[in-house]
Amino acid sequence: MVRLSVNINKIATLRNARGGNLPDVLKAAVDCERFGAQGITVHPRPDERHIRFQDARDLKPLVKTEFNIEGNPTPEFIKLVLEIIPAQVTLVPDNPGQLTSDHGWDTLRNKEKLKVIIDELHLAGIRTSIFVDADPVMVEHAKDTGTDRIELYTESYAKDYPVNREKAIMPFIEAALVAQRLDIGINAGHDLNLDNLKYFADHIPGLLEVSIGHALVCDALYYGLENTIQLYLRQLKMM
Repeated sequence: MVRLSVNINKIATLRNARGGNLPDVLKAAVDCERFGAQGITVHPRPDERHIRFQDARDLKPLVKTEFNIEGNPTPEFIKLVLEIIPAQVTLVPDNPGQLTSDHGWDTLRNKEKLKVIIDELHLAGIRTSIFVDADPVMVEHAKDTGTDRIELYTESYAKDYPVNREKAIMPFIEAALVAQRLDIGINAGHDLNLDNLKYFADHIPGLLEVSIGHALVCDALYYGLENTIQLYLRQLKMM
């Protein structure tokens, strides 16, 4: 069963563009769950251009499914998640001011750094995931960090899917097989949408969760939020 976690960053982007509280990010999260989402994801960045640190705090008592907080493990970020204690923290190697996540961790070069952070999160009872490219070597070294899961960065799959979907997905299958052999859970996210999600979910062994935000919120402009979440769940054979 592949779970759908809805990333609500873009809803916060729309709110911040005008000021005030429209749309209401907290209500949107509650509604996403009511409409069938099995998780809520946020990715607070240092400049708070979409999700704010206070949003993450305010969401904690409201999210009844699974709360996943993504981000670069800066001291401020680690302080935030240790205060909130979400179900999962996904560590992402974002640079300051980066438009969106665009690469996974080099788990060989950053192994010791990640291990220290993950040990701290585990002591707090938080499940961890680390953002990685579809590279079996990076997955192999992820094992040594102690992470519970990896999140496969799927931008290249989404980009190449319209041209040759069989070729596009092959590196992700290979990475997933390594993760399964090493008993690492598998999440995925970035540019997954209604066109490419079903094929991905059908072919990735051991896939546990997908985190989708930008495409889902864009689709909701046309189909409505409730209907859009149902459409994504159907792609995951949840309906």
